Amino acid sequence: MSVLSFKVFPKNCLGIDIGTSSVKIVEVSKVGSRIKLENYGELTVLSMYENIFRTFNRNILSLSSFDVAKAIKAIIEEAGIRSKNAAFSIPNFSTFFTNFELPPMSEEELPEAVRFEARQHIPLPLGEVTLDWQIIGRKMLDAKSAKFQILMAAVPNEVIQQYQEIIELTGLKFHFLEAEAFALVRSLIQDEKKLRIIVDIGALNTAISVIDKKILQLSHSIDISGGELTQVLAKSLDIDYKEAEKLKMTEGIFPPDKRVAKILSPLVDLIVSETGKVITNYENLEGKEIEEMIITGGSANLPGLKDFFASRFKKNIVIANPFATLFYPPILEGALKEMGPSFAVAVGIGERGLE
Repeated sequence: MSVLSFKVFPKNCLGIDIGTSSVKIVEVSKVGSRIKLENYGELTVLSMYENIFRTFNRNILSLSSFDVAKAIKAIIEEAGIRSKNAAFSIPNFSTFFTNFELPPMSEEELPEAVRFEARQHIPLPLGEVTLDWQIIGRKMLDAKSAKFQILMAAVPNEVIQQYQEIIELTGLKFHFLEAEAFALVRSLIQDEKKLRIIVDIGALNTAISVIDKKILQLSHSIDISGGELTQVLAKSLDIDYKEAEKLKMTEGIFPPDKRVAKILSPLVDLIVSETGKVITNYENLEGKEIEEMIITGGSANLPGLKDFFASRFKKNIVIANPFATLFYPPILEGALKEMGPSFAVAVGIGERGLE
């Protein structure tokens, strides 16, 4: 599912993820049937600006389009990125997700029915949002008729307009915008055999998504985030944000009796509890068991986090590695595995541009 997409895609593409505290770019190309990592780069907001790129209270970016475009151009120049074809991700908290059922009808009648139903679910006037939707399942009523299960995403037009301004200022060739949740499915799930849940711990929020047969079934966001972990740690220890971020990713939540772990563990426990609620609700409603959990986002490599989740859920717990299926020089393997969780959205967006 993508917003403002075109039908013709290039053989190379930039996947650009404008996060809360950084911009990440990957350059990928198609070589035969394999996808090759050509280049990548990241710029953190603290290295160029005093303010973060966006806040939770506003869908639009906090900094001007000019400043964000400047950051993107700085990465492209520093990394020596050559491609001009670009695709951008839209953060989950700027995207409203909902799912619903429609009665039996022809697929030709679906678009009008979806738009009519959207009025019941979207908290904004339909003229102020761009809608996208897909069929995620069918419930058979009898041998000839079935209800349609629909997943719909709505993005405020002001969000799309600002991205269009940024794209114009960068001089890149725009191909599409896509919600982060769909990019993560593409970069992190390679087979349809397991029912999975993705826990994306970002700088501004945590998105919990259920995926069945590589199709996003639902996405639920909570305010607790990696950024909040850092802020609480900074306040508790009376240190600045940058120092707290470094301490967070160095010490983490293991061993649990350490000072940093005692500060962070209650917040991590809230993320775990919310994840548990999503799992329980989905499994009870659908009668299916979620088998695997993928942890991604900037705080996925928090020391002790994987074991913390494993102690609560009897499921296969993995840390995201979106580069695993890409072709790249072996010397980069260690670095890419470490940075993988924070680049999963950019990789997924880039891969979409090659389809």
